[in-house]
Amino acid sequence: MDEADRQVLRRCRVQLVNELQVAPLWDVLVTHQLFTPAMIEDIQHAGSGSRSDQARQLVIDLETRGSQALPLFISCLEDTDQNKLASVLRARRQAEKQNPEQGPSKATPGKLAPVVLGPEQLWSAKLRPEVLRPEMPRPVDSGSGRFSDVCAQEISKQNADLAYALNADPCGHCLIINNVNFCLESRLTARTGSNIDCEKLRQRFHLLHFMVEVKCDLTAKQMVQALVELARRDHSALDCCVVVVLSHGCQASHRQFPGAVYGTDGCPVAIERIVNIFNGAGCPSLGGKPKLFFIQACGGEQKDHGFEVASASPEDRTLGSDPESDAVPFQEGPGPFDQLDAVSSLPTPSDIFVSYSTFPGFVSWRDTKSGSWYVETLDGVFEQWAHSEDLQTLLLRVANAVSQKGFYKQIPGCFNFLRKKLFFKV
Repeated sequence: MDEADRQVLRRCRVQLVNELQVAPLWDVLVTHQLFTPAMIEDIQHAGSGSRSDQARQLVIDLETRGSQALPLFISCLEDTDQNKLASVLRARRQAEKQNPEQGPSKATPGKLAPVVLGPEQLWSAKLRPEVLRPEMPRPVDSGSGRFSDVCAQEISKQNADLAYALNADPCGHCLIINNVNFCLESRLTARTGSNIDCEKLRQRFHLLHFMVEVKCDLTAKQMVQALVELARRDHSALDCCVVVVLSHGCQASHRQFPGAVYGTDGCPVAIERIVNIFNGAGCPSLGGKPKLFFIQACGGEQKDHGFEVASASPEDRTLGSDPESDAVPFQEGPGPFDQLDAVSSLPTPSDIFVSYSTFPGFVSWRDTKSGSWYVETLDGVFEQWAHSEDLQTLLLRVANAVSQKGFYKQIPGCFNFLRKKLFFKV
């Protein structure tokens, strides 16, 4: 789908979510070969499964369905007597393609033409970027400190020294380990809200062309077994691998980087061990390919009150003014606390990226109704910017947004051993 059609969908997203009748569309979407039955089933299970959640997911997924997705979707609307929405999309599409204000012909040489963003695109005022013209390729670091205006896809094809090539489809496996319920002897509380995180990440990495597998409530031994089984698969035809762990955390013996995550039996698994399962010896078919780890777990028992800084806007002040009452640390009082998110000490650390939900030593906050601050923000940032920005820039956006939440503070971080920029396949 070209950028003009993407803009049409994004500007009409609110109206589509509010008015789209999805039930009569399913069979028609399959008939027009816009989606497979399995894709339709995934959309039907999006969020709470409500009509609006299904409509929202349908609009998001539509952007991934090829250059003719929007005109085919308009035909599907007409076939199901949703003519008002069809007319709105067709008129907006025509205006988008004919509007000279966004085309290169009216742009002042050497300057960027303005792009008008609809309210549905303003995901967060704090994350709003300097807007690039739709036709303008995303900047890629040339290694000299300057940026050349070459799109990342071309860079990945023409110069493998600058960006990883994620050309395979699917581009790799994604394993999500979601530990929610822990045995009584562990004295660890149930992680209410983690299933929301899990579902968001399942959908997000599916949209990023990963084969997603979810495993729930694993003991420490089962966690290691699942990771070893993933590492022993043949990844030679794939370009990347993702591991997500949602659990409680604790401190652990380490050489360079601290931490571990708990199995449901209360036994810890060091992140050092998790990452090393995927090193060159354990997983040779992933050699030279990016291996990404996302860890949602507490980093300790400390609650960060933050420190006062000059506020650029009233929103800055209100964001930190009230504690979020249902965003609770994983455990209070005596007994094992949710502690450090951790990362591995690697014998060969290249092509490894580990993202933490919080700074070592501090609580990672999770809302029982909307999920953790980290995953909720990660999902939103990926939705808005994964089509145009590399992984490290995306995680900077996540850190900035999470750091401004709540009365108590939290800031995610990462350990980056990637050798190149990584742009997701969208």
